[in-house]
Amino acid sequence: MHHGTVTPDIAAGLLALKERIKAAKIPSSKIDETANIAVWNIREFGKVRRTEPAIHYIAEIIGQFDLVALVELRDNLEDLGRVMKYLGDTWRVVYSDWMEDNGGNHERTAFLFDRRAVTHNGLAAEVNGTRVKEGKEWVTQQSFWRAPYMCSFRSGNFDFLTIAMHARWGDSTEARAAELQMLSDWIDTRFASKFVDDHDLIVMGDFNTPKLTDKMFKALVSHGLQIPKPLVNLTVGDRVIGGSNLGEDARYDQILHLPTVPENFTNAGGVLDFYIDDKHIDELFPGKKYTRDKFTYQMSDHMPVWIQIKTDIESFRLNQIIQDSGN
Repeated sequence: MHHGTVTPDIAAGLLALKERIKAAKIPSSKIDETANIAVWNIREFGKVRRTEPAIHYIAEIIGQFDLVALVELRDNLEDLGRVMKYLGDTWRVVYSDWMEDNGGNHERTAFLFDRRAVTHNGLAAEVNGTRVKEGKEWVTQQSFWRAPYMCSFRSGNFDFLTIAMHARWGDSTEARAAELQMLSDWIDTRFASKFVDDHDLIVMGDFNTPKLTDKMFKALVSHGLQIPKPLVNLTVGDRVIGGSNLGEDARYDQILHLPTVPENFTNAGGVLDFYIDDKHIDELFPGKKYTRDKFTYQMSDHMPVWIQIKTDIESFRLNQIIQDSGN
């Protein structure tokens, strides 16, 4: 990545960040063989203007991956444009519209991808609740606070759909569980159709599920979504952590999949810890004396969760053809 001419403080911060990235042990992806994908909730991205150092750091983190689902992106895309500048000409972005009301929080969802490794196949759509007819109108009985965003991609010879979502928060866990159940039910119905663009599905987002054992997470996976093995227990390199929030105690952020291709994942996956602890904030923002809260509005209160997928699945497809023929 070319950051251009930067100040000595930003240069020192980038070097410190690179050490934190190195500690995450993210393997390089290989064209037509593997791709690194991630989900990252960047706190109120676009509402609170980032400083120039933060823009460089966010770009450096995103640049470690080939496809990134970005949630909590706001209606103002200026800071996203600043990040794209440093990512370079090979990067593209596709994003949703925003909702004006407080439930929608003026949020968008975006997919950023390096077209050297990943291409967009054409589909980009919001997921809406099932409609029923009332009188002469077709209406939804239940809606998402922020509509999940679905896109189609190809990497190597692996075509897949991905859905990204930022689930509702609020003080009702029952309502949150119902929203996640609605997504799970929608996936179950849509992916049973022969007209779905592809049956390989990766679901990413901040689902606001504190634990893998709670009713909210169980609703999300009630129709077969699974956690890839490398993400069942979260790690930062060799260090086991309890969550991808800065406090490392909540499993809000997830990458899930419908297991249509056995062993479609490598053994690599985890969390990229750009924070470490309060004592290390000054390494990235010298002299600012940021509290942890102030730091989250420059970087985030969530850390990226990532996984490496296998994109060369031709052998599996050919063997499947033979097995289906009965030979």
